[in-house]
Amino acid sequence: MIRSMTGFGRAQLDAEGASFSVELRSVNHRHLDLALRLPRALAGLEVELRRVLGLRFVRGKIDLVVAAPSAGARADLELDRALADRYVEFARTLAAERGVGAELRASELLALPGVARVLEHPLDEAALRPALVAAVERAAEATDAMRLAEGAALERELRGRLATVSALAAEVSARSGEVAAAARERLRKRAELLRAETGLADEARLAQEIVNAADRMDVTEEVVRLSSHVAQFEAALDAAAAGAGVGRRLEFLLQEMSREVNTIGAKSGDAPLAHRVVDLKTELERIREQALNVE
Repeated sequence: MIRSMTGFGRAQLDAEGASFSVELRSVNHRHLDLALRLPRALAGLEVELRRVLGLRFVRGKIDLVVAAPSAGARADLELDRALADRYVEFARTLAAERGVGAELRASELLALPGVARVLEHPLDEAALRPALVAAVERAAEATDAMRLAEGAALERELRGRLATVSALAAEVSARSGEVAAAARERLRKRAELLRAETGLADEARLAQEIVNAADRMDVTEEVVRLSSHVAQFEAALDAAAAGAGVGRRLEFLLQEMSREVNTIGAKSGDAPLAHRVVDLKTELERIREQALNVE
C-alpha cells in the first residue's frame, strides 16, 4: 500500500527526573529532507536520530523537534547558611559601632552575593540516549501510521482516476477509427468527382493519399502506450511496500502518459476527439497533483 508524505507524530519522554516532548512533522518533498532541533546538550545524538528516521522514511520533509524542560526545572537552590550568618554578624557589629539599626530582612539577605546559589543539573546524553531514541521511534511510528492512512485514501483516488483515463483512451481509440474511415471516404468521393469531371484518375496516387491520411490520424500506437503506462502505474500501486517509495516512478509514468496524450492531441482533427484529449489532460493533471504527495 502506498504512503502519503503528510503526517504527524508525538511522544513523551520522562527521564533524568524531567519530562521531554518529541514531535515529528512530515510534508511532501522530492527527496528525503531531515531537519532536527535538539537541546544543545543532546546535539551529539543527531547522527543516530538521523539514521533512525532514514530507516523509516524514503521521501518527505521531516521536521523533528525535541523540547527539553527549562533550565530552571532542572535546577536546585543552595543556601550558604554560614555566609548568611557572617553577613548578619557583620551587620550587627556595624550597627553597634554606628548606632544604626541592624536588622536584615530575609529578602535582603538572600540578595547578598553568595548567600543563595542556583545549581543546574546538565542533561546526561549517555543516560538519555536509549529513552530518547525509543521516543523518536514512537513518534516516527505514529507519523508513519498517519501517512499510511492518508496513502490509502490517495490510492483510492488514483485508481478511480486511472479507470477514467482508461475509459477515455478507449473512446479516443474508437473515435479515431471513425475519423480515419470518414477521411478515407472523403478522399474516395473526391477522386470519383475528379474522374467524372475530367475522365482521369490515378488509382496509385489515390491509394497513397488514403494511406497517408490514415497514418496522420491513426493514434493506435499512442493509445496502446498510454494503456501500457496505466497498467504499469497500477502495478506500481500494487507492489508498493514499506521502505520502497514509488512516488518518483509514478511521476515518471505520468510524464510518459502526458507525452502520449499530447501526441494524440496533435493528430486529432476532429472536435469530439479533441474534447476527449482535453478530458484526458484534465484527469492526468488531477492524478499528478495527488501523486506528488506519494512517498
